Amino acid sequence: MFTLCGTGIGGGIVIGRARVLESRRFDIARYRVAEELRDAEQARLRRALGEVKADLAALADELPPEAPPEARALLEVHSMILDDPSLAEAALTLVQAQGWNAEWALSHQADELAEQFAGFEDPYLRERGRDVQQVTDRALKALAGMRARHGAGEPAIYVASDIAPGDMLALKSALGFAIDLGGTTSHTAILARSMNLPAVVGLGSASELIEDDDWLVLDGEAGVVIVAPDEPLLAEYRRRQAADLAEREKLLGLVSVPGDTRDGTRVELHANIELPEEAQQARDLGADGIGLFRSEFLFMNRRDLPAEDEQYEAYRAAVLAMRGKPVTIRTLDIGADKALEPPTAGLSPNPALGQRAIRFCLAEPEMFLAQLRAILRAAEHGPVRLLIPMLAHRHEIDHSLAMIAQAREQLRERGQHEGAGVPVGGMIEVPAAALSARLFLSRLDFLSIGTNDLIQYTLAIDRADHTVAPLYDPFHPAVLRLIAMTIREARRAGKPVSVCGEMAGEVDATRLLLGMGLQQFSMHTASLLPVKREVLQSDTRWLAPRVARLLRSDDPTRVSSAIRRLRENGPIGLSPVRP
Repeated sequence: MFTLCGTGIGGGIVIGRARVLESRRFDIARYRVAEELRDAEQARLRRALGEVKADLAALADELPPEAPPEARALLEVHSMILDDPSLAEAALTLVQAQGWNAEWALSHQADELAEQFAGFEDPYLRERGRDVQQVTDRALKALAGMRARHGAGEPAIYVASDIAPGDMLALKSALGFAIDLGGTTSHTAILARSMNLPAVVGLGSASELIEDDDWLVLDGEAGVVIVAPDEPLLAEYRRRQAADLAEREKLLGLVSVPGDTRDGTRVELHANIELPEEAQQARDLGADGIGLFRSEFLFMNRRDLPAEDEQYEAYRAAVLAMRGKPVTIRTLDIGADKALEPPTAGLSPNPALGQRAIRFCLAEPEMFLAQLRAILRAAEHGPVRLLIPMLAHRHEIDHSLAMIAQAREQLRERGQHEGAGVPVGGMIEVPAAALSARLFLSRLDFLSIGTNDLIQYTLAIDRADHTVAPLYDPFHPAVLRLIAMTIREARRAGKPVSVCGEMAGEVDATRLLLGMGLQQFSMHTASLLPVKREVLQSDTRWLAPRVARLLRSDDPTRVSSAIRRLRENGPIGLSPVRP
């Protein structure tokens, strides 16, 4: 018996036999093709790419009506990658110009693109390089005469180095997934959550250590995979599994319950989404709105910029799906290491501190104006809030507001409709912004605290760097003071403030944030009901003085203990909540 630890994606506990999928890292043949055979080699590559597109289209056609909305969208993303000239056309050029065989040319080009994505500071964007590799693996198998197998078979926990969304959807007997690679923002994780299947990613070497038919316990909440558990441990996890299923059923009863604390404070729980299709799921789970719609997905895996109308249709779809509930759309948050330039473009020596987010948008005014026009047009169909990322300077705010006014004027000149009274907010992601919150509030309508970046920039820690990841501490006293300061200034100004980073979805942080005065949270849809339960069991009058004392401490250990006591000793003895 041994245990592997990774990142839990949720979905509860599952017990079953392992099925280990073949590793993607097979050897690639590399040889030169004679000039007179290069047209035929190009045709072979085109056929393989066509087969993969056909497989993805077939999977999309076979999706049942009850399939998660993310499923079709992610299949479309992989199909789009196949059409990206920087992958397919560039590989075909290498075949003709250099005489490289199809496998060599395709894998080389995929590695080039994946390397560009690996330089992204944003973890969501960094993960898109894996999508390129996943699509390429399918094409390489097609070149080798290996078509994707659409999985039937006995229910099992699938173990793999990596797995593409299309393959996940084909494994209809899956009980759960244990994956070596990936993080919370990978498409593997997004799809597993939407399928409500337990998954653990970032396990490192599970596919090498686990063998077919090993008994596994997979805990998607704790991020743990236990291999060959003994009978006492199996019995314990079966008991936990039954309790977890019962608890999930109880949580569903909270969907229509207002998010009021015990002392009557109304708390709004919003959802973070990456794809327009996710808005319906958020609404079905009782979200009060979309607190963060990341618009980056429209710009990724392509070399051409999305047209204004294409963006408008995506934003409009999310707005209509929420049926009158507000949708907060964040403008493009992408760095100087963007995938929008030719591969020869120079990368920023330090993307995290370079021309990213609003800095990049202001440097590309035509692109920025097109996005602003699309957002303003979508606001005609329902309440929309416009959110500007990574603000740090007064002139960035003023310049952004001027660009929004210019976009409105352009729409009026074109005779196109726009939403009236769209609130404009700013993200608090760097210490300078938190310390300047009063200035921001004098010019903006609301604030949204992005805790992921705020923690990283405050502590100078890249949480994706495993050598320093243990130092990434969301509850560091300095971080908590910046968050509390921002919330306090917003309340004083009478303007809304939310937290939209991962901290908002962590039940261990819910009472802490409530005690700071936060009344609007935005999180992944999977966290909505667990956080709502925590809100319903909290009393802000009891929490406020205790959190105030906690914030005066400089000792991280004492702060962590105090946060734990907020949950252990707080007034949680509620009578059952009845929907």
